Amino acid sequence: MFAAVEQRDKVSLRGKPVVVGGVAGRGVVATASYEARAFGVHSAMPMARARRLAPLNTAFLSPRFAAYKRTSEVVMRLLSEVSPLVEQVSIDEAYVDLAVTGNDLSVPGVIELARRLKAEIAVVTGGVTGSIGAASSKLLAKIGSDLNKPDGLTVIPPGEELAFLHPLPVSRLGGVGPATEQRLHRSGVRSVGDLAGVSLDLLVDWFGTAHGTGLFRLARAQDDRPVVSDREAKSVSAEETFEVDVTDPVRLKRELDLLAARVVGRLRSGGLAGRTVNIKVRHGDFTTVTRAVTRDHPTDDGRLVAQLARRLLAEVDTSGGIRLLGVGVSTLADFAQDDLFTAARAEQQGDLFTAARAADVEGFAPDAELVTEPPETGADSPAPVVESPPGPAEVTGPAVVAGPAVVAGPVVWRPGQDVRHEELGAGWVQGSGLGRVTVRFEGPRRPSGPVRTFAVDDPGLRPADPPDWTVP
Repeated sequence: MFAAVEQRDKVSLRGKPVVVGGVAGRGVVATASYEARAFGVHSAMPMARARRLAPLNTAFLSPRFAAYKRTSEVVMRLLSEVSPLVEQVSIDEAYVDLAVTGNDLSVPGVIELARRLKAEIAVVTGGVTGSIGAASSKLLAKIGSDLNKPDGLTVIPPGEELAFLHPLPVSRLGGVGPATEQRLHRSGVRSVGDLAGVSLDLLVDWFGTAHGTGLFRLARAQDDRPVVSDREAKSVSAEETFEVDVTDPVRLKRELDLLAARVVGRLRSGGLAGRTVNIKVRHGDFTTVTRAVTRDHPTDDGRLVAQLARRLLAEVDTSGGIRLLGVGVSTLADFAQDDLFTAARAEQQGDLFTAARAADVEGFAPDAELVTEPPETGADSPAPVVESPPGPAEVTGPAVVAGPAVVAGPVVWRPGQDVRHEELGAGWVQGSGLGRVTVRFEGPRRPSGPVRTFAVDDPGLRPADPPDWTVP
């Protein structure tokens, strides 16, 4: 979906390979267009490897979450007109319960509805297509939606679930990651039908009670999960992957402070607070360690979150170098019930910042994304985490942290970023370096225009909001 939105907004990239993700150093691919996938590029791949695989005309872009979110909101509103029960599971995917509607639920009726919905999605999004799977369960609807991408439609009639499911490879099942797939293959289990022939006792022996029982049920299309329209955030988190493994404890503490500030910004923008603070530490050999501490009362105080995160980090051996560092807050509540004496104590101590925080809980980052973490998928298939980027312009150089406030260095233009020039209008950054930034001027409904290079501090060039695809 990210790549589709980029191709919609940047007409010069339509039909060309596009890769979205962390474009520098140890960045990873968030998504790739189908033109890029033809060369073996896929999500969660290191960006360095993607650059080796992709052809020379590939566009490597930083994510524009504001643009993706706007497109997602339009689609979700459209789905809510189809049914009152819509369960959004990610920015670009949702389940829709048709059983609570007055729609014709015969196979021809569902096909007609799905085709109409696909056409409406393409119209309201300015040309972004969607794939639909329709079935009697979430399991089969999900598999169906994945089968014929892009712009696909798969309807599994009632009573034909097993006939549809059993010929498929076991990798199509959501609980089968690479490690599970290899273990099944060693035992001659390659299709879902093969898996259905394995006894429950044997699957439990191979994979343990929970995973083995889950596979047993999946192979029989046993899925009675309801569509739940309100999904509450389970945690709010932020993390950073470093270009070079970090061993300096001073820098690690500073990075924790920055991550804590971002998490608190997301909490406040969602009107949330949390009791549990956790950290994630990934070493250079990819081993990952987590630590957590739970308070009696929820908080959205940046200093407290940072302080607890530092204490947790002190329990971890970081001498060998850290590749990734993350901070999260969970056990969420929709109010802050912190120490009643915070404001009074802060004023007595002359701590103006804390006193202001206690009196004014407005978030310092109103545009931050509230992240709803997906369910755990097990060690076989870790879900890649795409961190929310900063605002329209990243900042580099030394930073001074005072609670959540950050003072930073010069602007760095990100490839793919939306910009506006006072004379040439709207465009996007093709690349930057050596004090220069190159911009292509075009839009979702404007033909590809001129390409111009400016000084990075050109006063006529400024970051801009994503373009409106509904305006010519």
